[in-house]
Amino acid sequence: MSHAQEPTIADEELATTTAAGYKVGEKKSLAEYSQLDAEDESLARWKASLGIGASTGAVDPNAPKLSLHNLSLVSPTAPGGVVSINLQQSKEQLAQIKQNPINVKEGVEYSVKIRFSVGSDILSGLKYVQVVKRAGIKVDKMEEMIGSYGPRAEPYEKTFASSEAPSGMMARGNYSVRSRVVDDDNNVFADWEWAFKIAKDW
Repeated sequence: MSHAQEPTIADEELATTTAAGYKVGEKKSLAEYSQLDAEDESLARWKASLGIGASTGAVDPNAPKLSLHNLSLVSPTAPGGVVSINLQQSKEQLAQIKQNPINVKEGVEYSVKIRFSVGSDILSGLKYVQVVKRAGIKVDKMEEMIGSYGPRAEPYEKTFASSEAPSGMMARGNYSVRSRVVDDDNNVFADWEWAFKIAKDW
């Protein structure tokens, strides 16, 4: 008898932190932001940074709110300086990444980078969160602010703070990861599992 495989990492483990006293701001649509006080210079600069302006009318109303293109591990020691996972693959192809983890050289400095597109509306307070486990035991949790982004044709890129890969014989082996992109209201825009292997070389 077969059963659907449970995620290696539970939803609760991906819960994000919120600063004490922090209140989520009122969400507005792209049209509402466009109509805000045009004479406020700082507001105008903020709207321009989100791509709100003359190009707003060209937005596809049927586009997904957020589309992830790839996740990369960036390191000067990696072949070509980067190792990437294509997140536009089918669920079946993405599942293969768990069976064939990407190699990460032990002891190197690397940064996680994501490439994504924002579709029909402004997304504010986006966060990237990931949990890493080895042999069922949580060894790391990363929570990074992505920020607020408006729709545009060109993809965005966000590179997070660098980390150091573990090293030594005891650290080598396979690690399972579950990653998410969420907003201040804990709406989940992307959720996927992958794996990496700490090895002597990339």
